Amino acid sequence: MKKDELVQAIAESADISKPDAERALKAVVDTVTSSVASGQKIQIPGLGTFEARERSAREGRNPQTGETIQIAATTAPGFKAATAFKQAVAGE
Repeated sequence: MKKDELVQAIAESADISKPDAERALKAVVDTVTSSVASGQKIQIPGLGTFEARERSAREGRNPQTGETIQIAATTAPGFKAATAFKQAVAGE
Protein backbone atom coordinates (compact mmCIF):
# COMPACT_ATOMS: atom_id res chain seq x y z
CA MET A 1 0.00 0.00 0.00
CA LYS A 2 1.39 3.37 -0.99
CA LYS A 3 0.91 6.64 0.88
CA ASP A 4 -1.96 7.79 -1.37
CA GLU A 5 -3.78 4.51 -0.83
CA LEU A 6 -3.24 4.77 2.93
CA VAL A 7 -4.57 8.33 2.96
CA GLN A 8 -7.64 7.19 1.00
CA ALA A 9 -8.25 4.30 3.43
CA ILE A 10 -7.91 6.63 6.43
CA ALA A 11 -10.30 9.15 4.85
CA GLU A 12 -12.91 6.48 4.19
CA SER A 13 -12.52 4.79 7.57
CA ALA A 14 -12.69 8.03 9.57
CA ASP A 15 -15.27 9.66 7.26
CA ILE A 16 -13.06 12.71 6.67
CA SER A 17 -11.70 14.43 3.58
CA LYS A 18 -8.50 13.24 1.91
CA PRO A 19 -6.62 16.47 2.75
CA ASP A 20 -7.61 16.09 6.42
CA ALA A 21 -6.53 12.44 6.39
CA GLU A 22 -3.19 13.38 4.80
CA ARG A 23 -2.57 16.07 7.44
CA ALA A 24 -3.45 13.61 10.21
CA LEU A 25 -1.10 10.96 8.81
CA LYS A 26 1.71 13.51 8.46
CA ALA A 27 1.14 14.67 12.05
CA VAL A 28 1.35 11.09 13.36
CA VAL A 29 4.50 10.29 11.37
CA ASP A 30 6.19 13.57 12.36
CA THR A 31 5.30 13.12 16.04
CA VAL A 32 6.55 9.52 16.16
CA THR A 33 9.75 10.48 14.32
CA SER A 34 10.60 13.46 16.50
CA SER A 35 9.70 11.65 19.73
CA VAL A 36 11.81 8.58 18.95
CA ALA A 37 14.67 10.81 17.76
CA SER A 38 14.61 12.58 21.14
CA GLY A 39 14.82 9.25 22.97
CA GLN A 40 11.17 8.74 23.89
CA LYS A 41 9.31 5.46 23.45
CA ILE A 42 5.95 5.59 21.63
CA GLN A 43 3.43 2.86 22.45
CA ILE A 44 0.35 2.50 20.27
CA PRO A 45 -1.99 -0.14 21.76
CA GLY A 46 -2.87 -2.83 19.24
CA LEU A 47 -0.01 -1.81 16.90
CA GLY A 48 3.27 -1.79 18.80
CA THR A 49 6.12 0.21 20.27
CA PHE A 50 8.51 2.53 18.45
CA GLU A 51 11.83 3.25 20.16
CA ALA A 52 15.46 4.17 19.56
CA ARG A 53 17.89 1.28 19.94
CA GLU A 54 21.61 1.58 20.57
CA ARG A 55 23.92 -0.52 18.42
CA SER A 56 27.37 -0.92 19.92
CA ALA A 57 30.59 -0.58 17.95
CA ARG A 58 31.78 -3.82 16.43
CA GLU A 59 34.24 -5.36 14.08
CA GLY A 60 33.12 -6.33 10.57
CA ARG A 61 34.58 -7.47 7.29
CA ASN A 62 34.65 -5.87 3.88
CA PRO A 63 32.95 -8.55 1.71
CA GLN A 64 35.03 -7.65 -1.35
CA THR A 65 38.48 -7.74 0.23
CA GLY A 66 37.93 -9.65 3.46
CA GLU A 67 39.66 -6.81 5.30
CA THR A 68 38.63 -6.26 8.93
CA ILE A 69 36.96 -2.87 9.53
CA GLN A 70 35.55 -1.07 12.56
CA ILE A 71 31.83 -0.34 12.48
CA ALA A 72 30.95 2.66 14.66
CA ALA A 73 28.27 2.66 17.35
CA THR A 74 24.96 4.09 16.18
CA THR A 75 21.37 4.68 17.20
CA ALA A 76 18.71 3.07 15.02
CA PRO A 77 14.91 3.10 15.10
CA GLY A 78 13.24 -0.06 16.35
CA PHE A 79 9.70 -1.41 16.32
CA LYS A 80 8.21 -4.19 18.44
CA ALA A 81 4.82 -5.40 17.23
CA ALA A 82 1.97 -5.74 19.72
CA THR A 83 0.48 -9.18 20.29
CA ALA A 84 -2.85 -8.17 18.73
CA PHE A 85 -1.05 -6.94 15.59
CA LYS A 86 0.97 -10.18 15.34
CA GLN A 87 -2.19 -12.25 15.70
CA ALA A 88 -4.05 -10.23 13.06
CA VAL A 89 -1.21 -10.67 10.58
CA ALA A 90 -1.01 -14.40 11.34
CA GLY A 91 -4.76 -14.73 10.74
CA GLU A 92 -5.58 -15.86 14.25
